[in-house]
Amino acid sequence: YFGIWFYNGVFLKDDSKELVNAQEGVTKSLRQWRFNTIEEVNEKKVLAYIVEAIENEKAGKISKPTTKKTVISVELQEELNNNDTLAKAMTQFSLAKQREFHEYIEEAKREATKLTRIEKIKPMILDGIGLNDRYK
Repeated sequence: YFGIWFYNGVFLKDDSKELVNAQEGVTKSLRQWRFNTIEEVNEKKVLAYIVEAIENEKAGKISKPTTKKTVISVELQEELNNNDTLAKAMTQFSLAKQREFHEYIEEAKREATKLTRIEKIKPMILDGIGLNDRYK
């Protein structure tokens, strides 16, 4: 197929149900109109969608990106509170990298796993190595 993307397509009326969300649950406002053959393209209908999209942009209908809620791991925070050297090393990381460490601990379900993960990342923090730096 080939398609036309509408950046704020969520605001289009789409009475004829032509638009699809390419990744349900992931894509928030982007919509796509897919065609399998050139014969499927109805020029008047496509133009009507484009005109409506332009009017929506002029009217200021814009979907704002959502920000991730910062997760603070209680266990990691306690370790930072008890270890000044570790806490100082943690502050050297960007907020995004700090969030990665906290999320890594919080995604573990068992308390024992959380504690094991904390022991694993402590040397990384002290050495200034981010959680996902080895993949870059």
